[in-house]
Amino acid sequence: MKSYLLGVWNTLDPVYYSFSRLKYVRDLEENRTLFRVRLTRYKGRSTVLKDGTIIYKNDLLLKIHLHNVKIMNELYAVTSDTRRAVYIYHMVKKGMPMLAKYVENHERYNEIKGIIGITSLHKGSKRLGFDNITIPNAWYRTYKQMTFTPINYIASSSRHEEPMYLFMSKDELVNRYG
Repeated sequence: MKSYLLGVWNTLDPVYYSFSRLKYVRDLEENRTLFRVRLTRYKGRSTVLKDGTIIYKNDLLLKIHLHNVKIMNELYAVTSDTRRAVYIYHMVKKGMPMLAKYVENHERYNEIKGIIGITSLHKGSKRLGFDNITIPNAWYRTYKQMTFTPINYIASSSRHEEPMYLFMSKDELVNRYG
């Protein structure tokens, strides 16, 4: 059943991508990385990041999406949650320099304040330089948790962490990975 769902997801993902305004972050050989991104205006509460950057409502951020289909295809045979987590951590770490380069070369570089993502895969994200912020709105947090249910099922994940915001200021991203 899970392989069938993954096949359906593989088929539907290009359709989702075409409607989502997402762009692939590419590596030096122009291959697609794990990241798909788009600009967004932040709509949450003001947040102070560990480097002192304050993210205010309506600040311009680069929203990052992990390419879950790519991850699931690469990790389909891996059954250990720990091995999956380590593999994803290293995939994200490997892609961060390309993400920094994408931001540095963006036409709206001076307006972009940082990057944001929403994920339940936040273990180890602090070591990558992210600030983990609890989603304060319980309704939105529950909604995001429900939207992560299909991927958790396909991934056979026994751990269902609460989704969190991951923030990183543009300066932190560029200084650490640029």
